[in-house]
Amino acid sequence: MKIAIYGQAFQDNGLSYVYELLEELAGMESQVVIEADFLQLLRTHQKNISYPTFDHKEGLSSEFDLFVSFGGDGTILRAVTYVGDLGIPIVGVNTGRLGFLSTYKKEDVRQLIHQFKRGDYVIVERSLVTVSADPEIEEFKGMNYALNEVTVSRKDTTSMITIETHLDEEYLTSYWADGLIISTPTGSTGYSLSCGGPVMTPTAQSLVITPIAPHNLNARPLVISDDTEIRIKVSGREDQHMVSLDSRLATIDNGKELLIKKADFTVKMIEYASESFLKTIRNKLLWGQDKRN
Repeated sequence: MKIAIYGQAFQDNGLSYVYELLEELAGMESQVVIEADFLQLLRTHQKNISYPTFDHKEGLSSEFDLFVSFGGDGTILRAVTYVGDLGIPIVGVNTGRLGFLSTYKKEDVRQLIHQFKRGDYVIVERSLVTVSADPEIEEFKGMNYALNEVTVSRKDTTSMITIETHLDEEYLTSYWADGLIISTPTGSTGYSLSCGGPVMTPTAQSLVITPIAPHNLNARPLVISDDTEIRIKVSGREDQHMVSLDSRLATIDNGKELLIKKADFTVKMIEYASESFLKTIRNKLLWGQDKRN
């Protein structure tokens, strides 16, 4: 088995779970590679640790069986930029806080690989969105996709911006707001939810357009088919605005057009029976909880 491991800086006691998994893998027939920066972090606590490494340019291929992410949901979002369209299944060991994407319990990390080998899981294919522009946005070259959402927002001003929006070349509206979120089903429990958007199950074939603090009082989140092409143009008092792909940021000029659509590949997320999506929203969103029940 070929296993890739990735993580970011987090509390020191979180690293102990990484070492536990490595110990478990050492007694099995497996090839392990660790993201280069993460390996350096591990070496600050265990100097003699030695593994092959990978980065955004090399070290991974479609031959890998599993990609293990240690951290929270933000770490999973960064993990996706390494996996891209390689089709490597991703599982997140939650050493963070909420954990909608990174759901595997860190205390059970030694069982993770055994459950994987037994096939005690399902793979949920998660759709992504891409953003394109002419000329191409430099910061997103080669990685112009997002698992959660594409967001445009104001940058150096407290004034609202105007986001002219077309769906499949037909004019929808011009949002007067602090910004606009185009979210996947995966991202529906993130920023979009905080701005009043609906929760969608991960396999829903939809996108949701959610304005951020709109001054159009009749502008509400809109669910659309995920084969829709969305074209937006941002204008405002400042010369530049922000666009983000999950946690990655770039600056765009006033009046620049962006084309947003579903990516032509998916990300394979491993879902163990003990941590299904419905269980996650019940336990972490307190879905439907009522003291009268």
